[in-house]
Amino acid sequence: MARRPPRSHGTGAFSPDQFLALGEGVVFEEGVRVFHPERIEIGDRVYVGHDTILKGYHQNRMRIGDDCWIGQQCFLHSAGGLDLGPSVGVGPGVRILTSTHADPGRDRPIIEGALVFGAVTIGEGSDLGVGCVILPGVRVGRGVQVGAGAVVTTDLPDLSVAAGVPARVLRLRR
Repeated sequence: MARRPPRSHGTGAFSPDQFLALGEGVVFEEGVRVFHPERIEIGDRVYVGHDTILKGYHQNRMRIGDDCWIGQQCFLHSAGGLDLGPSVGVGPGVRILTSTHADPGRDRPIIEGALVFGAVTIGEGSDLGVGCVILPGVRVGRGVQVGAGAVVTTDLPDLSVAAGVPARVLRLRR
């Protein structure tokens, strides 16, 4: 079966009036790219660092709550839905993914597998360490600290501290 040739998703250029909602005092640093801004809601006083990509999708939404800080060179993906609660810190280089390919069987390339979507929720006041990866379908609770470089594959409870590959809960915050 012949594969379709790829098509461009565009440049990621955007203007403030294209967003589903855009709060007051939002800062977009140079090099930020936004795809499908009509599916993205951003609260008040949000900072988005240099060269970050906000990858909206033609379905589901990305919601970024008030007072969030998103570091440089992050990739936030919302095909499966993404909700960052208020006052969430997202360290530089963080990747949040909300879809993956199902295994189409060993006789076909994985990229030919159907897309499988999984919403990601990051609870209020949580902090995602530099370079961590959040995989589809994960819920990070309220006030969670995720260590640098962690790969989060399962839900993390409120007020936990998690690190490692895969991430494991090390303790609860006091």
